[in-house]
Amino acid sequence: MLVLSRKRGEAIRIHDDIVVTVVQLGRGRVQLGIEAPAHVPVNREEIYLRSQPVPFDKRKTEKLNAF
Repeated sequence: MLVLSRKRGEAIRIHDDIVVTVVQLGRGRVQLGIEAPAHVPVNREEIYLRSQPVPFDKRKTEKLNAF
């Protein structure tokens, strides 16, 4: 994992077409602005994980734990 330090208003560029800008800092939060082409999905991690299919072995475990 690459870790970068940026100040408010500064950005990082990913490849030629994705720019991530620090918009706001404070109260234990960071607001990021993301510019990406329409064909590149951009989601929060928890939304992305919810959209993934549940592996077969996990489905079996979840059903057993439901009772």
